[in-house]
Amino acid sequence: MPSNLFDTGMQVRREVLGDAYVDKAMRNADPFAAPFQEFATEYCWGKLWARDGLPRKTRSMVNIGMLIALNRSVELEVHIRGALRNGCTPEEIREVLLQAAVYCGVPAGGEAFRIARKVLSES
Repeated sequence: MPSNLFDTGMQVRREVLGDAYVDKAMRNADPFAAPFQEFATEYCWGKLWARDGLPRKTRSMVNIGMLIALNRSVELEVHIRGALRNGCTPEEIREVLLQAAVYCGVPAGGEAFRIARKVLSES
Protein backbone atom coordinates (compact mmCIF):
# COMPACT_ATOMS: atom_id res chain seq x y z
CA MET A 1 0.00 0.00 0.00
CA PRO A 2 1.58 3.30 -1.05
CA SER A 3 2.45 5.71 1.73
CA ASN A 4 3.95 9.17 1.93
CA LEU A 5 7.34 7.50 2.36
CA PHE A 6 6.66 5.43 -0.77
CA ASP A 7 5.64 8.51 -2.75
CA THR A 8 8.75 10.42 -1.65
CA GLY A 9 10.89 7.40 -2.44
CA MET A 10 9.34 7.00 -5.87
CA GLN A 11 10.03 10.65 -6.68
CA VAL A 12 13.67 10.45 -5.56
CA ARG A 13 14.18 7.06 -7.24
CA ARG A 14 12.87 8.45 -10.54
CA GLU A 15 15.07 11.55 -10.27
CA VAL A 16 18.19 9.46 -9.66
CA LEU A 17 17.60 6.39 -11.83
CA GLY A 18 15.23 7.72 -14.47
CA ASP A 19 11.64 6.90 -15.31
CA ALA A 20 12.47 4.10 -17.77
CA TYR A 21 14.49 2.13 -15.20
CA VAL A 22 11.94 2.58 -12.41
CA ASP A 23 8.97 1.80 -14.65
CA LYS A 24 10.65 -1.42 -15.80
CA ALA A 25 11.50 -2.46 -12.22
CA MET A 26 7.94 -1.84 -11.05
CA ARG A 27 6.40 -3.50 -14.10
CA ASN A 28 8.57 -6.61 -13.63
CA ALA A 29 7.67 -6.94 -9.95
CA ASP A 30 5.47 -10.01 -9.74
CA PRO A 31 3.43 -10.73 -6.60
CA PHE A 32 6.47 -12.40 -5.00
CA ALA A 33 8.89 -9.49 -5.67
CA ALA A 34 6.47 -6.57 -5.31
CA PRO A 35 6.96 -6.28 -1.53
CA PHE A 36 10.72 -5.92 -2.10
CA GLN A 37 10.16 -3.11 -4.61
CA GLU A 38 7.92 -1.35 -2.10
CA PHE A 39 10.48 -1.88 0.68
CA ALA A 40 13.38 -0.57 -1.44
CA THR A 41 11.36 2.42 -2.61
CA GLU A 42 10.28 3.38 0.91
CA TYR A 43 13.48 2.78 2.84
CA CYS A 44 16.34 3.15 0.36
CA TRP A 45 14.86 6.03 -1.58
CA GLY A 46 12.14 7.57 0.65
CA LYS A 47 13.95 7.37 3.96
CA LEU A 48 17.69 7.37 3.17
CA TRP A 49 18.20 9.08 -0.21
CA ALA A 50 15.67 11.77 0.74
CA ARG A 51 17.68 12.82 3.81
CA ASP A 52 19.41 16.20 3.80
CA GLY A 53 22.66 15.01 5.46
CA LEU A 54 24.54 14.33 2.21
CA PRO A 55 24.06 15.66 -1.29
CA ARG A 56 22.92 13.09 -3.84
CA LYS A 57 26.21 13.41 -5.69
CA THR A 58 28.07 12.30 -2.55
CA ARG A 59 25.60 9.47 -1.92
CA SER A 60 26.21 8.29 -5.48
CA MET A 61 29.98 8.23 -5.00
CA VAL A 62 29.64 6.35 -1.70
CA ASN A 63 27.30 3.82 -3.36
CA ILE A 64 29.73 3.25 -6.22
CA GLY A 65 32.52 2.44 -3.78
CA MET A 66 30.35 0.09 -1.72
CA LEU A 67 28.99 -1.71 -4.76
CA ILE A 68 32.52 -2.30 -6.03
CA ALA A 69 33.49 -3.70 -2.62
CA LEU A 70 30.46 -5.99 -2.63
CA ASN A 71 31.05 -7.09 -6.25
CA ARG A 72 27.53 -6.09 -7.30
CA SER A 73 28.11 -5.32 -10.97
CA VAL A 74 24.46 -5.00 -12.01
CA GLU A 75 23.72 -2.45 -9.30
CA LEU A 76 27.06 -0.73 -9.98
CA GLU A 77 26.00 -0.09 -13.56
CA VAL A 78 22.67 1.33 -12.39
CA HIS A 79 24.34 3.59 -9.83
CA ILE A 80 27.01 4.86 -12.22
CA ARG A 81 24.15 6.03 -14.44
CA GLY A 82 22.52 7.57 -11.36
CA ALA A 83 25.77 9.27 -10.40
CA LEU A 84 25.90 10.96 -13.80
CA ARG A 85 22.29 12.10 -13.33
CA ASN A 86 23.30 13.42 -9.89
CA GLY A 87 26.04 15.60 -11.36
CA CYS A 88 29.13 13.41 -10.96
CA THR A 89 31.63 13.92 -13.72
CA PRO A 90 33.38 11.03 -15.44
CA GLU A 91 36.60 12.26 -13.80
CA GLU A 92 35.04 12.07 -10.31
CA ILE A 93 33.70 8.59 -11.03
CA ARG A 94 37.15 7.54 -12.24
CA GLU A 95 38.67 8.77 -8.96
CA VAL A 96 36.16 6.72 -6.95
CA LEU A 97 37.04 3.66 -9.05
CA LEU A 98 40.76 4.18 -8.48
CA GLN A 99 40.21 4.58 -4.74
CA ALA A 100 38.13 1.41 -4.67
CA ALA A 101 40.75 -0.49 -6.69
CA VAL A 102 43.30 0.16 -3.95
CA TYR A 103 41.02 -0.83 -1.07
CA CYS A 104 38.92 -3.54 -2.78
CA GLY A 105 41.54 -5.03 -5.07
CA VAL A 106 42.70 -4.57 -8.61
CA PRO A 107 40.34 -7.21 -10.09
CA ALA A 108 37.35 -5.39 -8.53
CA GLY A 109 38.69 -2.09 -9.85
CA GLY A 110 39.20 -3.54 -13.31
CA GLU A 111 35.63 -4.80 -13.42
CA ALA A 112 34.38 -1.41 -12.21
CA PHE A 113 36.30 0.36 -14.97
CA ARG A 114 34.83 -2.03 -17.55
CA ILE A 115 31.31 -1.26 -16.35
CA ALA A 116 31.93 2.49 -16.13
CA ARG A 117 33.37 2.61 -19.66
CA LYS A 118 30.25 0.86 -20.94
CA VAL A 119 27.95 3.34 -19.17
CA LEU A 120 30.01 6.36 -20.21
CA SER A 121 30.04 5.24 -23.85
CA GLU A 122 26.24 5.25 -23.79
CA SER A 123 26.06 8.84 -22.51
